[in-house]
Amino acid sequence: MSEPDSPSMDDALCFVFRGGELLVRVDGALALVPRGRDVAALLAAGTPIAAGEMGGAECLALAVDAESAAPEGMEFRGLRGLHAVLGADEFRMAGRASQVLEWDRAHRFCGRCGSPTEPGAEPLARACTGCGAVHYPRLSPAVLVSVVHGDRILLARGPHFTPGMYSVVAGFVEPGETLEETCIREVREEVGVEITDVRYVASQPWPYPSQVMIAFAATYAGGDIVPQPGEIEDARWFSVDELPMVSAPLSLSRALIDRFVRGQGGDPARLRDPRSPPA
Repeated sequence: MSEPDSPSMDDALCFVFRGGELLVRVDGALALVPRGRDVAALLAAGTPIAAGEMGGAECLALAVDAESAAPEGMEFRGLRGLHAVLGADEFRMAGRASQVLEWDRAHRFCGRCGSPTEPGAEPLARACTGCGAVHYPRLSPAVLVSVVHGDRILLARGPHFTPGMYSVVAGFVEPGETLEETCIREVREEVGVEITDVRYVASQPWPYPSQVMIAFAATYAGGDIVPQPGEIEDARWFSVDELPMVSAPLSLSRALIDRFVRGQGGDPARLRDPRSPPA
């Protein structure tokens, strides 16, 4: 790792996190990621991790204490809320940096023998000082499933959702499953219906804290809706004209809902999300 006063460190894009908040410089309607020269004191006091490159610039990830104050002219903001004001590449790299920091924090000790770990010889690796095992960042794959029955889509809400908000069915992949099998199992477990014609749509990194979301579209095959106790508060079929509040546009679950709306000749821009003012 370069020293804080080196030219490469000065020019590096620095993704500095205080918990789930990212340090940015706000410039009108935009948020800018600081360069190394702007946060030299934070870099000198911490342990930055190389997170990759963007636009020819090195990208560094750094975690600071909860008591850390933002340098003059900057502020810490929640990562999710920066989606609309950070550039697309910056937001994606911020997600990567967040995941790298979470992995580094959670792997200070070896999961095999319990000994301390240290930075490995390869980028994004931690090596055990006891048994020599090398640990790399890992992702938890999760599926999202839009289930369509004629001109209606199945949406559900969990106990932790924003009041009034619904989304598509989602769940984590279990050992030994294909992604398609996960879709079938999760829909059956969470809402009690059967699906068929499971088709891949898209994927999205989701650094909250370390998932990759894989979206599928499926067709209703039978059964009545029976919400899973403790997991699903409510689940219903909605036509385009009846859609409730849905997730914000940054999420892949919203992309699936938008896809359904377009397929029914509707306009996704008319949908309500948690940031919309009350009707």
